[in-house]
Amino acid sequence: MKILPLFLICAFANAQNLADVLKQGEAVFNKSCATGYCHGARGTNGGAPRLAARGFDQDFIGATVARGVPTTAMPAFANTLSRPDLTAVVAYVASLNGIATPAIAGSGGPSGSNNVPPVTRLTGDAARGRALFSDAFRGFGRCSTCHEIGGFGITVATPIAKVPADVAVLKALATPQISTAAVGSESMPALIVGKKANAVIFYDLTTPPPVLRTESPAAVQIREGTTWRHASVIGAYNDAELTAILAYLRAVVKP
Repeated sequence: MKILPLFLICAFANAQNLADVLKQGEAVFNKSCATGYCHGARGTNGGAPRLAARGFDQDFIGATVARGVPTTAMPAFANTLSRPDLTAVVAYVASLNGIATPAIAGSGGPSGSNNVPPVTRLTGDAARGRALFSDAFRGFGRCSTCHEIGGFGITVATPIAKVPADVAVLKALATPQISTAAVGSESMPALIVGKKANAVIFYDLTTPPPVLRTESPAAVQIREGTTWRHASVIGAYNDAELTAILAYLRAVVKP
């Protein structure tokens, strides 16, 4: 009898286990998520946004499934799904985003949920600020359009390291990282992401949401300075709401 090397046996067992987990995850997704008025089958569009082929990483998926999205119809599943079902559905959605071998952790949960720190208990202005930060009714004028905190939002800007002292400071926030890009007859405020030999990659901040653009170095000219101001993109909030958002940031942003 031919004996397979131990590493091949282990790899085969893991592949079988992953296949079973993904099958289980698809079943959980079809029952709990693909309901038409929420997400569509296999992560397509439904009443809620498309999930497939969005480039989400597994940590982000795990955090979102576990915690939900405040002020939207997306619930938190951490306490409504069993740990194996939570593991499976996170792995399944990860597979829809091109992750060929999503991490699984047996009965311990997915990498994206076990490693998510517990949600900070907030009250008063801080709790209100958390809801305002990603308030869907603000459209692209909400903070989470450009900032990510605790797994919610989009990482366009660099992580928030220092919270402004008050609303006046927030509105006057200096943004030296914003430049001006000129492409042909277009001129726009730009947040440079990367410069390569054959490409300049930047966010066009002309109007929200920021648009990620890739231009050839010969086609784009970058100069320092811009008329763009942070105050111009937070007009969806009044001063009392911005005060609550700052209270939230002070509660969760660790220096």
